[in-house]
Amino acid sequence: MYVETWEKCLQFIQDRIPPQSFKTWFEPIIPLNLEGNVLTIQVPSQFFYEWLEENYVHLLKQAIRSEIGEKGRLEYSVVMDRGDEQTKPLTVSVSGSSNSQNKNRVNGFDKYKNPDFLEELQNNSNLNPNYLFDNFIEGDCNRLARSAGFAVAQKPGVTSFNPLMFYGGVGLGKTHLVQAIGNQIKSDNRGKSIIYVASEKFTNQFIEALKNNNIQDFINYYKEVDVLIIDDIQFLRDKEKTQEIFFHIFNHLHQSGKQIILTSDCAPKDLKGLQERLVSRFKWGLTADLKQPDFETRMAIIQKKMQNDGISIPDQVIEYIAYSVDTNVRELEGVVISLIAHASLTKREIDLELSKQILKNIVHDIDSEVGIDYIQKTVSDFFSVAQDDLKAKTRKKEIVIARQVAMYFSKDYTNHSLKSIGYHFGGRDHSTVIHAVQSVNDMIDTNAKFRYSIEELKKKLKFKTHAV
Repeated sequence: MYVETWEKCLQFIQDRIPPQSFKTWFEPIIPLNLEGNVLTIQVPSQFFYEWLEENYVHLLKQAIRSEIGEKGRLEYSVVMDRGDEQTKPLTVSVSGSSNSQNKNRVNGFDKYKNPDFLEELQNNSNLNPNYLFDNFIEGDCNRLARSAGFAVAQKPGVTSFNPLMFYGGVGLGKTHLVQAIGNQIKSDNRGKSIIYVASEKFTNQFIEALKNNNIQDFINYYKEVDVLIIDDIQFLRDKEKTQEIFFHIFNHLHQSGKQIILTSDCAPKDLKGLQERLVSRFKWGLTADLKQPDFETRMAIIQKKMQNDGISIPDQVIEYIAYSVDTNVRELEGVVISLIAHASLTKREIDLELSKQILKNIVHDIDSEVGIDYIQKTVSDFFSVAQDDLKAKTRKKEIVIARQVAMYFSKDYTNHSLKSIGYHFGGRDHSTVIHAVQSVNDMIDTNAKFRYSIEELKKKLKFKTHAV
């Protein structure tokens, strides 16, 4: 029974975090027992337990309650000493902070007729307390969004940024930012009621209200909110009745001077399957996008993460990770978490060698089937030069040509930016990579022997691509 319960909890958690984070922090957990409302799980170290409590306690609460109920509690069995052949492992039991109980509520609105409703509304914001402005790294990629969010947090419903809408791809910090706004308002204005809800949950609540003939309570519940945060509004597409209800709630809140905050994976003009009158209202306030973080911002994110965890690592490791992972914040943090966990569990220092080892599989998936290291090795073998020479300052003709060819294929076969490619070739700048690509194209057009060499190299790299 306890194994089955924990498996269902894992399914709940797996849908809500990056695959690498799930593999690192949840796959090693072993379920031990389920007695009454208390599920006991075993974690491999004190560090592991503390990390879960600090970073995933909110998610664990949700998972436990979804499977066991509102009275569900979690206890940890922490392995303090793995023991040996003669001595059994030493473990200690620890009660998780997920034991804390909230007032009984189902779907967030069934207690509306309770006289303590407003107090309950204020106490059940669904906000993750770990999402704050203090740990949201600002860069060129998100400066407007963060500034607007901070302004709204200071004066919710008063600024012209109403509604405030953030859009961008996955893992760029939209959820973090909107919850940081909510947490700031909650801290500064204790009398205000704040609700954070994903659009899918909003839809499920509406369907439940329909089934129970409870629509008015559902509407009244959301009309009482001072700050409404709807995450991933694009998932309301083609849900006509849900959009209709949301339209009326939106109008009421806006006319009452209440703050509305939304996120989406695209700009309002690109939202499909939503009523035009709803989309037009999204444009009333401010719309700000969040882009992929640049190199400097990625460096700052890694440094902040390490600083928060009290860990010091060499600058060259931080630079290597920042150059290697240039997709989004979520992937970057996943790599950092994996690195910390691996170093802790294997009792190794975090150095460049360990970083390359950890990134080998992760960046392999993020970037492409063929990595820059493999391209450099293939090209250097083909031209009979040392791979290290491709990164060196030497200007020998045969090495310069090999280096340019490797840069050319790195641009074609990976998703690395020009700046990132340059970094992997001895810290050269993006203009050097542009020149290398142009030089190779010119030689392909004018030199038949060189063109043949490029075709042969393509076959080798394509074979690698298909073999992976």
